[in-house]
Amino acid sequence: MPRVFPLAAVVLAAAAALAAPRAERQPAAEWPQFRGPQRNNLSPDTGLLKEWPKDGPPLAWKATGVGTGFSSVTLAGGRLFTLGNLKGKTYLFALDAGGGKHLWSAEVGRPGGNLGCTPTVDGDRVYAIGQDGDLICAKADTGEVVWRRHFKKDFGGACGGWSYTESPLVDGDQLVCTPGGKDATLIALNKKTGEVIWKCPVPGGDAAGYSSVVITEAAGVRQYVQLLSNGLVGVRAKDGKFLWRYGGDRRHFGGNTANIPTPIIVKGDRVFASAGYGRGGALIELVSDGGEVKPKEIYFNRELNNKHGGVLLVGKHVYGDRDDSGNPFCADLETGKVVWKKRDRSEGRGSAAITYADGNLYVRYDNGWMALVPATPDGYEEKGGFKIPNSDHNSWAHPVVVGGKLYLREKDVIWCYDVKKK
Repeated sequence: MPRVFPLAAVVLAAAAALAAPRAERQPAAEWPQFRGPQRNNLSPDTGLLKEWPKDGPPLAWKATGVGTGFSSVTLAGGRLFTLGNLKGKTYLFALDAGGGKHLWSAEVGRPGGNLGCTPTVDGDRVYAIGQDGDLICAKADTGEVVWRRHFKKDFGGACGGWSYTESPLVDGDQLVCTPGGKDATLIALNKKTGEVIWKCPVPGGDAAGYSSVVITEAAGVRQYVQLLSNGLVGVRAKDGKFLWRYGGDRRHFGGNTANIPTPIIVKGDRVFASAGYGRGGALIELVSDGGEVKPKEIYFNRELNNKHGGVLLVGKHVYGDRDDSGNPFCADLETGKVVWKKRDRSEGRGSAAITYADGNLYVRYDNGWMALVPATPDGYEEKGGFKIPNSDHNSWAHPVVVGGKLYLREKDVIWCYDVKKK
C-alpha cells in the first residue's frame, strides 16, 4: 500500500530542500583564443603553486601526434585545440582536455612558414588559419568543416616571408582577420557562413604582419587594432572604415623584418604595441578630433622591443623579453622606463614567451627552460624551473595556464602539468 504523507509535511520537506545548499557544477576552465578570453595573456586562475618542486610541477598527461609547428593551444567545452603540420599538410586537432586523447583532426591546407596560428573557439564552432592563407570553420564536436575561404585566392591577400600566423578574432557575429594587401587588408566575415560583411583596404596596402587583432572602445568608437607589416592601425568595427595609423616610418614599425607581438589594450583610450628586430615599444592614446580618431604618442622606447614572445600588462607594469635575447624586462607603463632586466644567469636562454597567472609570470625560453617568476617590479627571481623533456631549441609556442594546469606545446607533443596548490 502506498504511503500517504500529510500536506504540511510535504510542504516543510519541499521548503527544506529549497533552502539546503546545493553543489553547483563549476564550468570547465576555458582559454578560447590566443592569449586568453580578453587577449591579454592574463589567466583568471587562483590558488596556484607559488614555488615549484626541484624537478618542476607534476605531469598530469602527455599527448603526441599533433604535428610540428608553433601553434599554442586553446581550451573550450572540455576540448583542447591546436594546429600542426603533418605529412605535408596542416591539420586542426581536437583532443580531450582531461587526458589528451585525440578526438578528431580536420585538414586546413598546405603548410608554409611553420609558425602556425592558434585556433579560436566560439560556442560549437572552431576557426583556424593555415600558413598558406586557408581559413576554415569547423564543428567543435566532430571537426566537420562548415565553410572555408582563402586569403590569397578570395581576397588578394599578401603576407610576409613566414606566411600567415594570425589567430582569428570573433566579435559578435563577425569573424575578423587579416588577409593583408591592397583590397582587403582586414576583413569581417559572417562567422556562421563565411560571407563577407566588410573589407577594409588600409591605405598603402600593407601585407599582413604576424600579430592578431584586438578590440577597443577608445575615443568612443568600437574598433579593431592590428599591427601590420608597416605600422599599427585602427579600423571601425561596424563597417570596416579605416580610422588611423601609427608608427609607419622606419624609426618605429615601418619596413621592419617582421612585426609579431599582439598589441595590448590599456584601460581607457590607450594602446601599447611592441615589435622586435631592434625597433621598440610605444604607448599611444587614441583621441577624438573633429569626428576622426587620431593616435597621440605618449612615448616610444627602443628598450621595450619584443620579437615574438609577446608582452603583457600586469597592473601598472609591462613585462616582456627584449627582442629575443632571453633577458625579460619589467617597465613602468606610464613612462616606459625600464624598472628591471633579467641579469642573473639561469638555465633559460633565448627568446622568452611569457604568460601570467596568480601573481606569477610563466616564462618559456627558446632552449625549452620553463621558469616561474613573481610578477613584481622588485626584480627577476625564479621560484622554480624545469626543462621541457623533448625540447632543444626554437621552443616558441606560448604557454597557457588555465584550470590549474600548465599546457606546453613542444614539436608534436602537448605536455600538461598540474600547477594547482594542494
